[in-house]
Amino acid sequence: MHDIKFIESNLENFKENLSKRNFDLSVIDEVVNLNTKRKELTTEVETIQAQVKSKSKEVGMLMKNGQKDEAENIKKDVTNLKSSIDSTTSALNEVKQNLESKLSTIPNTISEDTPIGDDEAANVEVNKWGEPKSFSFEVKDHADLGENLGMLDFEKAAELTGARFCVYKNDLARLERALANFMLDFHLDNGYEEIIPPFIVNEKTLYGTGQLPKFEEDLFKLTLEDKNWYLIPTSEVPLTNLKANEIFNEQELPFKYTAFTPCFRSEAGSHGRDTRGLIRVHQFNKVEMVNITHPDESDKTLKQMVRSAETILEKLGLAYRTVRLCTGDIGFGSNKTFDLEVWVPSQKTYREISSCSNCNDFQARRASIRFKKQGEKPQFAHTLNGSGLAVGRTMVAILENFQNADGSVTIPEVLRPYMGGKEKIVSKNK
Repeated sequence: MHDIKFIESNLENFKENLSKRNFDLSVIDEVVNLNTKRKELTTEVETIQAQVKSKSKEVGMLMKNGQKDEAENIKKDVTNLKSSIDSTTSALNEVKQNLESKLSTIPNTISEDTPIGDDEAANVEVNKWGEPKSFSFEVKDHADLGENLGMLDFEKAAELTGARFCVYKNDLARLERALANFMLDFHLDNGYEEIIPPFIVNEKTLYGTGQLPKFEEDLFKLTLEDKNWYLIPTSEVPLTNLKANEIFNEQELPFKYTAFTPCFRSEAGSHGRDTRGLIRVHQFNKVEMVNITHPDESDKTLKQMVRSAETILEKLGLAYRTVRLCTGDIGFGSNKTFDLEVWVPSQKTYREISSCSNCNDFQARRASIRFKKQGEKPQFAHTLNGSGLAVGRTMVAILENFQNADGSVTIPEVLRPYMGGKEKIVSKNK
C-alpha cells in the first residue's frame, strides 16, 4: 500500500517507476482525482458542521431572549444542514472506499537498479554454483522415479481429491520430513524463531500482505459461518501478520520467523507444462523465512536471506543459479527480488526453488506494522520474505539429480542423520 501524500508529492517519479512494470498509469490519475474529491468533501462536511454549531448557538441565544419564532426558523435551517451533512458524509465515505480500493491495486515501486524487461528472459544471473550433473544412462523425471519406487501416487491422490495432488509414501514421505527438519534446523541456527501458524486465515490477514484483493482467484476460499476464510498460499501471510497493528520499540527489531507449512494455490490459468508431477501442484510444503526489520537494515537482510537459501542448496549438493528478477517478472508487493533456480536434469534447465524479496514498507503500511524510536513518531518497518526452501521442489531436485541407473535414489549425506542413517531409497518391490 502506498501513502497518497507521497504519491501526490512525487507524482511524476512515482509514475515513471511504475511504468517500468507496465502498470496502467491511469489508475494513479484516478487515485489522485479521488483524493482531491475526498479533500473537497471533507472540507464541505467540516464547513457545514461549523454552520450547524454556529446556528445552534444562535438558537440558544434567541430562546434565551424569548424570540421563539425566530429560533424555530433557525432550527429548520439546522435540520436541513444536518441532513446535508448526512448526504455529504455518505458521499465522502464512498469516495474513501473507492480510494482505498484503487490504492490497494497499485503494486510496490521497484528499486532503481532492477533490470528492465518484460518477462523472465530478462532476469539477470548474479551467482552460479555447481555443475549440472551428467549421467551415463537415460534420466527419468521425478514423477516416473517416484512412481517406479512405489512412493509417489498421483492416481490415488486424484481419487481422493482431484488432479495435481500427490500421496507420498514410505521413504519419500520420510525424506520430505527430513528436508523440512534439516531446513528448519539451519534457520534456527541462524537466529530464526520457529512458528507453527494457522493454515487458515481471514481476508484482513491476506490483505495485509497483498494477496487480496488482487490475487483472490489464486486462493482456496472457504465459507464458514457466513464468513470468508482462506487456506494460506504461503506462511509468509500469517508470519508477517504476527506483528500487524502493533507499535514496538526499535530495540526489538529484527523479528526473524521461520515455519514449515503446507501451502495451497489454485494455480488458476496454468496448464500444459508442469501439470504432471510435483512442480506445480495445489498443495505443497515449504519452509519460509520472514524478517521484519529496520528500514536501514532491509537490503543487508535480503542478502543474508538469499545466502541462507544458497547455503542450503550447497549443503544438499544441488547445482543452482541465483537471478535478479526484472521489472516484468517481479512480484506485486516486492521492491527487489532474487530467485534461486535449481538444476532439473529431465528438463535440462534451472527451475525456481526459492524467491527472496524485500517489500520495504509496502506490506507494513497495509498491515500497520510500526516501530518507535524514543522521542520520535512511529514509522513503518520493512518486511522481507523468502523460501528456505520449497520442500516439494527440493524433492524434485534430489530425486532427479541423485537418481541411479537401477532406479534407486542416493540420499544426500547431510540428510542421512534425519533418515536413520539410510544411504539410498530403493523400491520395496525389488
